[in-house]
Amino acid sequence: MEFFGMVITGIGVLFLLLGNFGILRLPDVYNRIQAGTKCTTFGTFFTIVGIGFLEPEWLWKCILIALFVLITNPISSHAIARASVKIGVPLCDKSVVDKTKEFEEKEEA
Repeated sequence: MEFFGMVITGIGVLFLLLGNFGILRLPDVYNRIQAGTKCTTFGTFFTIVGIGFLEPEWLWKCILIALFVLITNPISSHAIARASVKIGVPLCDKSVVDKTKEFEEKEEA
């Protein structure tokens, strides 16, 4: 059980580390939000669940916390992206598709 918990925690830490590289390397705020949210969601989930396996009396509490992170992290990311669109943060010059125009048209209607 301890080995299994260490492996799961290690996977979570790896996700968190790779998410940092994505945030540093990606060109604009929208890509950075995507990389940061995906990696922090999975990284935090696996780290917390791994700690739950390392400390079995905390397992159910850790699962509840991990589920809370799975639900709230994408919602907060969406709110940040939507606020960025509303204040006019531009896309990267290399962006091919701009779906924000559809969003702005729906808001005006």
